[in-house]
This record gives sequence, C-alpha cells and structure tokens, in this order.
Amino acid sequence: MKKAFLPIILLLVFSFDIQEKGLSTDDRKMATAYLEDTRDHMQNVLKGLSKTQLNFQPYEESWTIAQCVEHLAIAENTFGEMMKGTLAAGPNETMRDSLAMADEQLYMMISSREKKVKTPEPFEPSGKFGNHEETLTAFLNKRNAHISYTQNTTDDLRNHFNSNLPFGTIDGVQLLLFMAGHTERHVMQMEEIKTHKLFPKK
Repeated sequence: MKKAFLPIILLLVFSFDIQEKGLSTDDRKMATAYLEDTRDHMQNVLKGLSKTQLNFQPYEESWTIAQCVEHLAIAENTFGEMMKGTLAAGPNETMRDSLAMADEQLYMMISSREKKVKTPEPFEPSGKFGNHEETLTAFLNKRNAHISYTQNTTDDLRNHFNSNLPFGTIDGVQLLLFMAGHTERHVMQMEEIKTHKLFPKK
C-alpha cells in the first residue's frame, strides 16, 4: 500500500514545486498579452505614415510621432536594465506587503494621458538610433526580446521587487506591465498627433 502511495506523493510534491517557481500561467499570459498588444497597437498607428507625417510637430514644445518612437526605444532599453537590476537583487517575499498598487491600477496609471510628465533628459529623443526605420527596429528587437523572456523565464518575478520608482515598490511582473503601459501612453500620444487639424494628409 505504501508503494502505491509513493508515486502520488512524489507527483504532488513535484507539481507543487513547479507551481511555486517562476511565473504562474496567468501572470505569464497577462504580461505577454500586454507586451504584444501595445507593440501591435504602435505598429498599426505607424503603418503607412510618410516622412512628413512622422515629423509633423503639432505644437512648438511637443514631440513628433518619430520622436515618440525614439523615446520608446530608449525607454525599452532602460526597462531591460531595470529588470536585470530587479533580478540581481534576489527574491524577497517579505516585500510583498510593500507594493504600491495592484496590477491593473499600475497599468492604468502609467498608460493614462490625463497627467503630463516632464521627460528626464536621458530619455529625450535626439536621433541616437539613426533614421525612423532603424529606431523602430531597435524598439521592436528589444520588445520582442522582452516578450520572449516573459514567455520562457523561470524567474520568480512576483518575489523580485524594484523600489527605485517615484510612486513606490513594484514586483517583476508589474515592471513588465509598466513597460507595456508606458508604450500605450505614447502610442495614444501618436494618435492625438494624427487627429491634429494640421496633420498632413500624406
């Protein structure tokens, strides 16, 4: 009888071990979907735009669509470095009570265009990637790498934390949502530019 129960016990222990390590299936699907959807939304907004349209500046102090893309490419690299730092700090389950907000609240806050934020100088567009096509490729390469990481990682992102943000502590999964929400924020900015009354027709 004991022999009959042994495989079941081992299976339960092994299954529990798999469940507790790395991302849960739901977290993996959620984070991947946000990263993919915001990437695709940006590509759809950019599709077919001419050089004139990409470089149209609606107001004196505002960015062009091409500059928005460059800002996103710069930020995507930074998010990758932030994730490395978050993982390097090691897991710390005791910090779970320190989270600044829930997942959806974080995404909605980051993606919202209601409150304008001054961009720090290192994230200002300056033509560092070359032309628009090269800039977009730089963004897509990094975003696709982040998507691949999210789909395949065994890192326990819910127990890795980053406390270097102005609004408080977030976990590794929320850092991925921050990345996606930031993209959505600026894609909506691109859409606003396209609705300007002087936006070039071609």
